[in-house]
Amino acid sequence: MNIIFFDDAARTSLLPLTFTRPVAAIRVGILTIREKWEHHLNGHTFSWFTQEFLRGKFPLEVKDDNLLINGSVLPSAKLIDELLNLPMDAQLVSSGLTVAYRVSADKLRDLVSLDDLHVEKSLSSTAVLQRVVNHWDIFAMNDGAIRDDFNTLTTGRTSQPISATNKVIGGGEIFLEAGAVVECSVLNASTGPIYIGASAEVMEGSLVRGPFALGEYSQLKMGAKIYGATTIGPHCKVGGEVNNSVFFGYSNKAHDGFLGNSVIGEWCNLGADSNNSNLKNNYSNVKVWNYQEEAFVNTGLQFCGLTMGDHSKCSINTMFNTGTVVGVSANVFGTGFPPKFVPSFSWGGSEGFSTYRMEEAMDVARRVFERRKLAFNEVEQHIFKHLFEVTTKYRAW
Repeated sequence: MNIIFFDDAARTSLLPLTFTRPVAAIRVGILTIREKWEHHLNGHTFSWFTQEFLRGKFPLEVKDDNLLINGSVLPSAKLIDELLNLPMDAQLVSSGLTVAYRVSADKLRDLVSLDDLHVEKSLSSTAVLQRVVNHWDIFAMNDGAIRDDFNTLTTGRTSQPISATNKVIGGGEIFLEAGAVVECSVLNASTGPIYIGASAEVMEGSLVRGPFALGEYSQLKMGAKIYGATTIGPHCKVGGEVNNSVFFGYSNKAHDGFLGNSVIGEWCNLGADSNNSNLKNNYSNVKVWNYQEEAFVNTGLQFCGLTMGDHSKCSINTMFNTGTVVGVSANVFGTGFPPKFVPSFSWGGSEGFSTYRMEEAMDVARRVFERRKLAFNEVEQHIFKHLFEVTTKYRAW
């Protein structure tokens, strides 16, 4: 069966993170949503039905037998059983939400929008669904997601040995992949599992409380203080104090400063001693910018920090207010608190913004890619140029 992940209305609520990726490419727990499905549906092929401007990077592959899965939905044993038994030319629905379609190649040929996809049968799911709908769901769901992914990745396998230079609390739920290095640190798994990815490093003096995941080739810098439930994706460098936050990958917070209840995309950099607030002084629920409503909405959460889209940066000593949302490729600097909504391709801070010129933004992205021996190619440039245009309306200073 050919698995295809599709985006639904959740994509808009998940902006700015989904400006640069399909919903199923979001990381929650140790794995992305797609990677979770890949582990549970091993042997199938996988591709995407996403926004047209993203298809060069996330292409669609159509075969004779296609199972389209809602990219915001996390896998479960019950749901997987329902999907594998879904008949051809049918959809699976749950409380009005389309969870999946199973269709032939003819149904998908030349299809522009899933609104135009019609099937003969509709079946109701009895599975309890877990979905990532809003960007704050990512850190809110991260505790359970790390635990689930830890079981998926480690069951029946043996961890690499843990060096005797470490202080280990809480027994056996610590797993080191091949090449992982952890020395002279405190690993407390009594509050949740700790997963250290392949060739990742936890430097001396780090204090780690689970649930925690460190992706492959990532580093915890010396003396880092990490509270669960936190995920640091692959190829990151993180130091200072971090609490219940998710780094997607290829991003750095290498120095002191606090980050809490936050989501950081890829290719971001937080300058030394940057901090975010995750709790209002009056302890009320946090409101954040929502692209679907084009207004600030109530998260229903008392703790909610920073959401930062891909390629954004902030200078040293930057202070982010509670519930701040920063778009793609913004450059934030200066004294005081920047506004709680920073549009994509913004340049400035509390004293005002101007537009971050496209040529300069792409030049920085190109250099950042080169540092990781990657190419900021025409596909990436096309995404940048498209996003610059569609986010113009938010830069009305």
